[in-house]
Amino acid sequence: MNELRIGWASRDVSTDKPVNIPGQFHMRISRGIMDPLTVTALVIDNGADVVVFVSADLVVVRSGLLDEIRAGVAARNPSIPVEKILLNATHTHTGASHYADGGWNLTNNTSTPLTGEVPHDGIEIASGDEYRHFLAAQTAEAICQAYTQRAPGGVAYGYGYAVVSHSRRVVYFDDTSKRPGAIVNSTHGVNGHAVMYGNTDDPHFSHYEAGADHFVNLLYTFDPTGTLTGAVVNVPCPSQNSEHEYRLSADYWHDVRVAIRRQHGDIFLLPQCAAAGDLSPRVLHYKQAQARRFRLKYGSEPTEMAARRDIAERVAGAFTEVLGWAGKDIRTALPLTHIVKTVELSRRLITDAEYESARQGLEALNRKPFRTDGTPAERLHANSILTAGRNRFLRVMDRYRLQQTQPKLPMELHVLRLGDIAFASNRFELYMDFQHRMQARSPFEQTFIIQLAGQPGNDGGTYLCTERGAWGRGYSASMFCNLVSPQGGQELVEETLRVLREIHTPA
Repeated sequence: MNELRIGWASRDVSTDKPVNIPGQFHMRISRGIMDPLTVTALVIDNGADVVVFVSADLVVVRSGLLDEIRAGVAARNPSIPVEKILLNATHTHTGASHYADGGWNLTNNTSTPLTGEVPHDGIEIASGDEYRHFLAAQTAEAICQAYTQRAPGGVAYGYGYAVVSHSRRVVYFDDTSKRPGAIVNSTHGVNGHAVMYGNTDDPHFSHYEAGADHFVNLLYTFDPTGTLTGAVVNVPCPSQNSEHEYRLSADYWHDVRVAIRRQHGDIFLLPQCAAAGDLSPRVLHYKQAQARRFRLKYGSEPTEMAARRDIAERVAGAFTEVLGWAGKDIRTALPLTHIVKTVELSRRLITDAEYESARQGLEALNRKPFRTDGTPAERLHANSILTAGRNRFLRVMDRYRLQQTQPKLPMELHVLRLGDIAFASNRFELYMDFQHRMQARSPFEQTFIIQLAGQPGNDGGTYLCTERGAWGRGYSASMFCNLVSPQGGQELVEETLRVLREIHTPA
């Protein structure tokens, strides 16, 4: 009973075509490939239930991508239960856009674009629809291959330590919005006591809002001879060292793959981003010391690339250290229970005052003309920023109208048991505290949290901040960033824990 069958597959989903790279407030049209974008699928079943883990080097999953993948899998192999596909983005800020029109409404008419449209002056941009179809097809093929190639095997698990993430929300003794000349409503949100990536060399600097999470959760897979075949690597940090790059890249996950495979061979690696909405791989207050470290360690290599290598060395070290002892306990038969359900979470409500502020803000931006001088690339940069600002106000106004009849936001939740460990998903850039609330009260030995999981429909992603985040305000904790309230975040915690307890002691 419960004998495990395991299957792996992966695909390179890079493209040479010029695509928009999402993750900033301006359009970035790709200029080639720095390193491969990868989709990886892992299927585990025990005859009673199944999980299909899928990881993709994307910033987020939107525009019906999960639906398209599930439809593609169903068409290729109807025996695969497509609802058990759990897709997550690694949150690389240098992945290709799979959104319609690359995520923007484009027009070649620079004189009379509509609100929400950006003129692109004939710059070649491949359709986001085209890339999504390619990505969905490649992912569906990988899933079907992994499912078909399932074979007896075993798993081992454990956790290690690797410093990857740091808190990116800086808190000040004073309310920064009340400082002389302060821009209260900036592109990055409504600042208060907290500022995303705030200046730490400030007389009013108090502390970082959150700590950091240095756990690396690991699930290894083996063939019947005990040979390592792959691993799930769960790290609480987005992959955004190269977030301003104009070439496609998996960011630090590429370097992690290289470092681990250098030691362990060409095994499969499936990255998962644990809760990290308020974390990033960026050091804020030790920059001079870091510069010296990188200079002596890596020579003249650019800071972002040195940081990626540094992270990869630490993750690979944790991978090898944990394998050394976890590999002594390989399990070839385990209980597996995979629950998929829809939960309703309380929205972050837009107040009357916020609606009016958004209306006035939109009117002001509509009066601002598009740039018509400079190069086409310079115009695209400036005009896409203007369009992004308009769209943010439009979305706030739309949410205000929607919340009158739909005060809850539905979310597809995956919770699964594999022996004494568990996995739980969410769609958000989830603040770290919510993860700790789940892990601290979970009945399982280890609980892997997977953020930025794909959802049915066109929506996905968005930050979910804590109560202290909402108090501090700033980017990631403003009306622009949060579809769900801190109360809704706690509802997610409680419902996840309810299911974890249910499957830990099944009737």
